[in-house]
Amino acid sequence: MSYKDIKSVFPIEKMLFFLFISVFIACSDDDTITTTDEDDEEIVEEEEVSTTVDDTDFEATDWTTATHSKDADPDFEEVFEDNAVKRLDIVITEERWDSMLDNMTSLYGSFGGSNQGGGPVGTTSTDEDPIFVPAEVFYEGIEWYRVGVRFKGNSSLQSTWQAGNLKLSFKLDFDEYEDDYPQINNQRFYGFKKLSLKNNFDDKSMLREKVAADVFRSAGLAVSNTAFYTVYVDHGDGPIYFGLYTLVEEVDDTVIDEQFSDDDGNLYKPDGDAATFAAGTYDEDEYVKKTNEDDADFTDVESLLNILHDASRTTDAAAWRTNLDATLDTDVFLKYLATNTVIQNWDTYGRMSHNYYLYNNPDNSKLTWIPWDNNEALQAGKQQGSAELDFSNITASQWPLISYLYTDDVYQAKYDAYVQEVIEGPFNEATVQALYATYSALVEPYATSEIDGYTFLNSSTDFQNAVNELNAHATSRTAAVNSYLNR
Repeated sequence: MSYKDIKSVFPIEKMLFFLFISVFIACSDDDTITTTDEDDEEIVEEEEVSTTVDDTDFEATDWTTATHSKDADPDFEEVFEDNAVKRLDIVITEERWDSMLDNMTSLYGSFGGSNQGGGPVGTTSTDEDPIFVPAEVFYEGIEWYRVGVRFKGNSSLQSTWQAGNLKLSFKLDFDEYEDDYPQINNQRFYGFKKLSLKNNFDDKSMLREKVAADVFRSAGLAVSNTAFYTVYVDHGDGPIYFGLYTLVEEVDDTVIDEQFSDDDGNLYKPDGDAATFAAGTYDEDEYVKKTNEDDADFTDVESLLNILHDASRTTDAAAWRTNLDATLDTDVFLKYLATNTVIQNWDTYGRMSHNYYLYNNPDNSKLTWIPWDNNEALQAGKQQGSAELDFSNITASQWPLISYLYTDDVYQAKYDAYVQEVIEGPFNEATVQALYATYSALVEPYATSEIDGYTFLNSSTDFQNAVNELNAHATSRTAAVNSYLNR
């Protein structure tokens, strides 16, 4: 019986066919020892059999142009369907799974080693990504071969691991191992090379990542497509339900290729002090390049920093704006800033020095802001909380890109106009609450059926309580925005 025939019962059993065993038994006159006991009975002792595993000898039988080839255009309707919860199965050999866990232990300490009894997490830090291993991915009865799979995330990954929770985020790279397996050269998943499976950390509604992206897109901003997926992992003992995830399109894969004229521009994922654009923080190592990595040209981000802090900001504001507009797409940034501040998101620029991209758009040679990682959006936020609508709780010296633009009358007027557009359109109270109702009804059976050790829910009521909080948040933001605009 084939994998496709038995998928509904044993969806991972095709893994049994991935490994081809070659057994080599060397036989010679020296390999067999013959002895005779007291009764002259012949005893034969044979040399131990050696076994090797060869996983390179396979045929990619499910390969088609539409599903696996680089020649196919990305199929957004198939991969990022809004009103569906689809399923992905990941199959990893026991040995490779163990290597992933061992690597996590080396990075973050023992599994469940922190946060026992509700204590603090985050005792270990690292800039090193977890390792990739080859794995098989199954979707709708179709196999993708030797896909690069690794755990992903920063503080969310560390916190989940140290809390003893295996609902970890994954990164998939479909041709990561093409040099090792020529059969998968330029392998794609319906046109996508890389995808992220976000575990909805710190979000018991499991809706924030998707809804925030929907709002950004409705506001007219470039942003990753998202969709809901259940994830099952078989690492040797059959499929285990790892829970409800949000599949997220990678910015350095198809976002810049599909939402811009081309993908030739510099793409940065700033992280660290330089990501604040505060005076004196320029550091090429922290303006992490995701394209053109071998090109040492950082003049675009360097120019942004220099112009932002130029003395003309206070002596000749018009000239300062002209120069800034030529380097940064300020219109896009102000639209993003308005949207992000209305919906509230503390885990990004203005509070945290990460979770955004800058792309040098080839159409206008301007750096364009792209939001990223929105699971902490749609709430007042932790630590110092989200930025106020008038940024009264934002320090200019630390977050100049916000403060300098907001204190300029021309830019502030544009920001205010976008705030009104957002609250009347993409984040209109009735509109977003209807979206919450649709998505929560869609995912509830999958969210509340997550299992112990692979969930952030303490009980099934946690899910509905979190959805109720989102609805209340939408109401409170409408009141806050109206108060701000009528000041």
